[in-house]
Amino acid sequence: MNKICIYILLLIITFSCKSKTDVKENTKPLVDYVNPFIGTDGPGNTYPGASEPFGMVQLSPDIGIPGWDRIAGYFYQDSIITGFSHTHLSGTGAGDLYDILVMPTNSRFNKRIEANNFKPYSTFSHQKEKAFPGYYTVDLLDYGIKAELTATKRVGIHRYTFPKDGDSQIHIDLGYALNWDKPAETYIEKVNDTTIQGYRMSTGWARNQKVYFQMLFSKPFDTHHYYKNDTLKIYPMKGNTKMVLKYQTLENDQIIIKTGLSSTSCEAAAHAIKMETVGFDFDYQQEKTTLVWENQLQKIKIETPDEDKKSIFYTMMYQNMLTPNLFSDYGGTYKTANDENGQLKSGINPISKAEGFNRYDTFSLWDTFRGAHPLHTILQPKLVPYFIKSLLAHYKETGELPVWSMQGSETDMMIGYHAVPVIVDAYFKGFDFDAQLAYQACKESAMVTDRQINVYMQKGYIPVDKHHENWSVSKTMEYAYDDWCIAMFAQSLGKLEDYNYFIRRSKNWQNLHNETNSWMQPKDERGNFITPFVPKEYSPYFCESNAWHYYWFVPHDVETLIAKTGGKERFEQKLDSMFTYYPEPTDKLPLFSTGMIGQYAHGNEPSHHVAYLYNFIDKPSKVQKYIRQILETQYKNEPNGHCGNEDCGQMSSWYIFNALGFYPVNPAQNAYALGSPLFDSATIVLPDKKQFKIVAENNSKDNIYVKSIWLNGETLNRNYITHKEILAGGTLKFEMSNTPNLSKVVEKLNSAKVYGNFPY
Repeated sequence: MNKICIYILLLIITFSCKSKTDVKENTKPLVDYVNPFIGTDGPGNTYPGASEPFGMVQLSPDIGIPGWDRIAGYFYQDSIITGFSHTHLSGTGAGDLYDILVMPTNSRFNKRIEANNFKPYSTFSHQKEKAFPGYYTVDLLDYGIKAELTATKRVGIHRYTFPKDGDSQIHIDLGYALNWDKPAETYIEKVNDTTIQGYRMSTGWARNQKVYFQMLFSKPFDTHHYYKNDTLKIYPMKGNTKMVLKYQTLENDQIIIKTGLSSTSCEAAAHAIKMETVGFDFDYQQEKTTLVWENQLQKIKIETPDEDKKSIFYTMMYQNMLTPNLFSDYGGTYKTANDENGQLKSGINPISKAEGFNRYDTFSLWDTFRGAHPLHTILQPKLVPYFIKSLLAHYKETGELPVWSMQGSETDMMIGYHAVPVIVDAYFKGFDFDAQLAYQACKESAMVTDRQINVYMQKGYIPVDKHHENWSVSKTMEYAYDDWCIAMFAQSLGKLEDYNYFIRRSKNWQNLHNETNSWMQPKDERGNFITPFVPKEYSPYFCESNAWHYYWFVPHDVETLIAKTGGKERFEQKLDSMFTYYPEPTDKLPLFSTGMIGQYAHGNEPSHHVAYLYNFIDKPSKVQKYIRQILETQYKNEPNGHCGNEDCGQMSSWYIFNALGFYPVNPAQNAYALGSPLFDSATIVLPDKKQFKIVAENNSKDNIYVKSIWLNGETLNRNYITHKEILAGGTLKFEMSNTPNLSKVVEKLNSAKVYGNFPY
């Protein structure tokens, strides 16, 4: 792959002001450290294909065989490829999208297998496969065809290099579906001998999905044939449709395809191609996209002699920028959001327009409110207002903030109303959006009658019912946290009656605390604790977790949780048990219970803040011990490098934050608890030419404990740093040691205090 252009540009952009010595030491682009295959094996559920940061297109290979391991369309252990589709989810636990499958074939191979619904396929080898940001390539061994992929924001670009063959074909299959995805209606038509267009309406995890497209081909096709349900037709029809284009190719003939996407029209998709691409120069487009990624990765520059850790860190940065996804066209048009039944709110136009912002979607909020969105407030300050306005657009169109939305549709997956902490966090950090509208959206989303919120408001907890995923304890605790966020928002806006109401609701978690055994325990309708109760069991009372995981989810009131546990000593004992009480070999662990350190499960989000709770009881050395253990053991520079679902950037954002040395225990607090930095130094490039540098003196694999901390040359006698201090720029210096520091900090992080532009 020719990278001359990108190297020249990187040298100009990155090193123009540096000495010759600096250039020699730093000429390797950061994109070279990214390994898009991390998470494509094991439980990660990531894809290796091409995209732009936060882009609409995720052009990636599809194995074509369904299953949990192939949620993202690809599984590293497999050996066949059924084609390349234009939309994918990164690291989720539910399979959807896979829109507009393209597969090149020829006369060399024509076997079919039931496992992939008898679609054309080819074997492949990882030795003939490569990926880096903005580029993916693989040799389709059975056809002798080389496939290469790149993408712009709204356009997927393919380049296929064919051998000599009189029956070379390109299949465009709109009926292709995988896992939860099902086509509802599809249409494809020839515009001319280098252009086709159509649409794919589908349902699945997200209902009422609409993807319009236009494809431009660098070489006119000789003939074309329409198919419906694999039956040859002589003219285009709606339904389960496919088009096969035929070519006579010479040795090394190349055909380039540009596919523009839109949720509103083929015309908008065509306009995307016009605006984002120039001609059919594949290398130019790929180098341009890779340069976009390089500029994003340059926002944090780390120093470490460990090349694997560099690869992990920059891959985590890469994966953190795969979602949310752009959803609006040029001019701002997009498909209006649907309610949970796939229907439009009365009087709402099915096509809306984002005025003054770009509309984004794919908000995996149960996961990403914890770390991914707080990280965006540091690294993506220009996009955060767009993300918030996108959440508010969903509210205006449906009457509620999204729970887990994608493709302009509510999946209603998972629990909580976690758009609230994302909005409140952005508000207190001073981002520009309509605060009154945002507050209205937060309040009304907490007062609806669905998802048992009405029962929660009436009883102060959610009782157990017969639903197979009642998740009563988890819902109660997560609603209580979101209520605290609304209370803080209300207080800042001077809405004191609302503040008092929601601050009372934020204490509802206490209604499930059993004083006798000190567990968060489910209750029935009459308020009686459910027995028998085994905390380590994975039951319908807890969302993808058990009582060990959810006991600690009171990030807004850790001090009261400590008191109810029996004080600091008992709290420490219970935290110690969390990390040392391992499951028995006979225990039945579900798919999402991975990355286990005792009962701590790093492979799923409810555990992600738990190690930092030692900071609240003057035991920071235990924070440092366990954070380093997680960093060292739960992430690897290999396909099976994620210990659980990557979950749209949350697993990666946890690594980024903690490798830097801090993490938002309370994601809407404007403050970050301090941990144990992984690298010798890391520099965050901020707006206005500011930098925030983290230095770890005497850092090593053994020196995991923090002896002392300085902020801008002054001793920092506290265990947190504020968002405002980071954005101001400066230097945070840790002195590392191999011995725990047993001295107490002067000022501890208060779990219920808000720091920043709007002090509480």
